[in-house]
Amino acid sequence: MNHNFPTANGHNREPENIDLLDIVMQLWRSKFTVIAFVVVFILLAAAWLFIAKEKWRSDAIITMPDSGQIANYNNSMSVIYAQNKTSAPSVVDIQNRFFNRFSALISALSEELDNQGEPEKLTIEPVAKGQAMPLKISYIGSSAEVARNTLTAYIDKINQRVIDELNQDLVTNINATMKDLKSSLDTQELVAKEKREKRLLVLRQALAIAQQSNLKKTEVQQAESLSEDTLFVLGSDALSATIQNEATRPLPLGENYYNTLQAYMAVKALAQKADVKFSYHYVMKPTLPVRRDSPKRGLTLILALLLGAMAGSGYVLARNAFRHYKPAD
Repeated sequence: MNHNFPTANGHNREPENIDLLDIVMQLWRSKFTVIAFVVVFILLAAAWLFIAKEKWRSDAIITMPDSGQIANYNNSMSVIYAQNKTSAPSVVDIQNRFFNRFSALISALSEELDNQGEPEKLTIEPVAKGQAMPLKISYIGSSAEVARNTLTAYIDKINQRVIDELNQDLVTNINATMKDLKSSLDTQELVAKEKREKRLLVLRQALAIAQQSNLKKTEVQQAESLSEDTLFVLGSDALSATIQNEATRPLPLGENYYNTLQAYMAVKALAQKADVKFSYHYVMKPTLPVRRDSPKRGLTLILALLLGAMAGSGYVLARNAFRHYKPAD
């Protein structure tokens, strides 16, 4: 549709039409100019591709360690909590303890690398949304080998740190448990000694009464039924012999003492470090990328071609428009 637009002096300007065929002919006549723009843009893109820093991404997927990987640590926990099994952590609790510590430390490392003077890109994200595991860990490096090796190194570094920290926790638990058990043994021994001292006191009192009563021989057939107040009837000879041998008699320790002693010896025999090597389990080991993330050669050259064609066409049309422009009378 054509429209007439009045000018400032009241005259109408010529109708303005867009002639696509004319535009195509203009571009065809100046095709070498357009091609020159395209070539320049492609050369600029090629130069950028040559100097641009390559980015290769290696990915790994990890989840909580298998029960076999933490078996020794779990056994150590079982020994430590032998006397209080209700408080002992389950296998799943220990697996989560290892993995949660790993997840927290690898996330902290990611933040640390991102805040460096020359940032490194280490990303951690769940494989499935809404689930804490498995985790996908990615690292972007300057080459495929660098990306894979660096990602492996960072995972190994965090894994070793987790193991060292949990081993230190284990040592602390072992020492604390041994201290508690030793304290319990000492208390029970002290109670047993007090019981022996009390018995010696009762026997000496009975001996004094027997000597004052001139009872040298036993006056009863069954001494088991005697109370502390009637032990003097055993006679001074029997009481003296009993007192002399009481010092060499084993302490009257109960079954609980020997159970505690058994637990103490078991904890003492524990190694100070559990034989644990992994705080995670690989679902997918760090990959060796075959395609780089950027720059994309094909896409970059196609964009350069399109931009060059657009810029060249715009230049040709603008130049021709200025050449044929006639101011309105």
